[in-house]
Amino acid sequence: MSIPTNLKYANSHEWAHLAGDGLVTVGITDHAQEALGDVVVLDPPRVGRKVAAGEACAVVESVKAASDIHAPVSGEVVAFNEKAVSAPESLNQDAYGTWLFKIRPDNPTDLDRLLDATAYQSVAESDER
Repeated sequence: MSIPTNLKYANSHEWAHLAGDGLVTVGITDHAQEALGDVVVLDPPRVGRKVAAGEACAVVESVKAASDIHAPVSGEVVAFNEKAVSAPESLNQDAYGTWLFKIRPDNPTDLDRLLDATAYQSVAESDER
């Protein structure tokens, strides 16, 4: 299982990356895409939407199930990945290279509440049991 150390993780299997421009890029983990199976639809949040940390704000549908995607931090959605919407299978091909949406965080220190790679690996492994 691939878990990059430069990202932060939510218990709900989203990854987050604070970029130099102050925006938080959000995607789903490799563990999440594997559990979902073949992704066929991505329903992103609307640009301009205010989200709270932990709030379901997007949906990923696979041939097996639909899964809510939660905002890892509070803030405003400023972009979504149009390429991922038109080619949702890219999530299966490269979960960490395919971002879903970007948030301008209300408080960038909210990322400190998320898990590091080691802690997330424990969460993912406990899901597999």
